[in-house]
Amino acid sequence: MSMLKKYRFTVTIAVIMLMIIIINRETGIKAIHITGNSLQEMLLVLPPVFILLGLLDVWVPKETMMKYMGENSGVKGIVLSILLGSASAGPLYGAFPIAAVFMKKGVKFSNVLIFIGAWSTTKIPMFLFELTSLGGRFAITRLVVDIPGIILIAYIVSSFIDKEEENRIYNNAEKLL
Repeated sequence: MSMLKKYRFTVTIAVIMLMIIIINRETGIKAIHITGNSLQEMLLVLPPVFILLGLLDVWVPKETMMKYMGENSGVKGIVLSILLGSASAGPLYGAFPIAAVFMKKGVKFSNVLIFIGAWSTTKIPMFLFELTSLGGRFAITRLVVDIPGIILIAYIVSSFIDKEEENRIYNNAEKLL
């Protein structure tokens, strides 16, 4: 019974997919193909992310992370969070395991949020694509708007989270690794 409870989400999705196939076979087959493609993409992205996580966890001491991105890191923590997020590659779900390692290493909560925001919004490859496809004016304007927006949102979100909730989030991140 605990196995069923543990995988209830997966079982629920499988039942829903089966119902879709029964109701409309063509749509069901299409849904299975989309799910398969997403799973394949995820399996190609996550192993390198986890290898990098292992290296980060072993090679970078907690004290170093706290110095550059911790509670007293100030502007350098913000800049480093943006640079690390912007230099990333891959879909957003790749950012969350890295964010968990950052939490384990004592990175300030707002810097973790800035990192996730930068990962999702300011990637260098995306900027280069926009530069060539949409023009420099658009690409630079988007960055000039997005970067302060990411920082502002991170600080607003972290101000709404009390210390107890933040500690719970950090403890959950610690359990994941």
